[in-house]
Amino acid sequence: MDSNSNKPSAAIFMSGSGSNAEKLLESIGSTGTPSWRASLIFTDAPMKSRAAEIAAKFKVPFLSLDILEFYRKRGESKVSLATENGRGIREEWTGEIRKLIVHHEVDFGILAGFVPLTNITSDFPCLNVHPGDLTVEENGRRILVGLHTVPIETAIIRGYDSLRSSVIVAQTYTGRGGEMDSGPIIGVSSKVKIDLKNVGIDEILGVYRARPAQRPVGGYRDLLEEIAKHNQELLKRDGDWTVFPSAVRDFASGKFSYDENGSLFYSAENGWKKIKTVEYGKSSINPCFI
Repeated sequence: MDSNSNKPSAAIFMSGSGSNAEKLLESIGSTGTPSWRASLIFTDAPMKSRAAEIAAKFKVPFLSLDILEFYRKRGESKVSLATENGRGIREEWTGEIRKLIVHHEVDFGILAGFVPLTNITSDFPCLNVHPGDLTVEENGRRILVGLHTVPIETAIIRGYDSLRSSVIVAQTYTGRGGEMDSGPIIGVSSKVKIDLKNVGIDEILGVYRARPAQRPVGGYRDLLEEIAKHNQELLKRDGDWTVFPSAVRDFASGKFSYDENGSLFYSAENGWKKIKTVEYGKSSINPCFI
């Protein structure tokens, strides 16, 4: 019998290049006995993502359901949650995902660059890596939230000198905003220095102030976004690829728990410890508590 068959199994959801998925799959067993196994890889973008390639490489079952094609067949030219019809199609699409994965054992999900805001998160815990330090708060609210490069841009215009990646238990999306990044923060990476590419902060702030009120389709495509994308790649390499495999390993090992108030606990050598989160550094597999 497969020695890993009794390990918690994860469904990996991805939309693009899958670099985080690859790092996660490479990490299984890299620090000793594996704590989890991959039961499937799913993609919403089979024509664009590397999901099929990665699934074949690691011998993991591959599933797909093209979300754009799904919307088009129902009369919508683009994927959107702005209308009641769009939200209804998203829920129908999520229901079809459930049918696809029902024959695969799934204990938890891993959102490895998964674009759609699917509510599969209500079926089982789903871990997501976020390009921002979600422990940073102002008046009790997390500051470095949002999609795309928004968290990194926020850190830059606020004058921060470093970034962190955060791993959270993703929450169900309702359309009111903020829920997806509001879950428990089970891990953060060590700090990654921001690189402004020798551009002065005053010039960057000038670009920010000149932006239109609403983000254009495809992004702003300005200097700030260019610098943010550069830092996003640095953060992926030195942040995501450190914290994500380690946090997934500990989560699968049962090292995290919550009380009735939603407080986070970690199973340390001397018993359960109440924490805000865990910092996972590149130079050590031993976590630091925050």
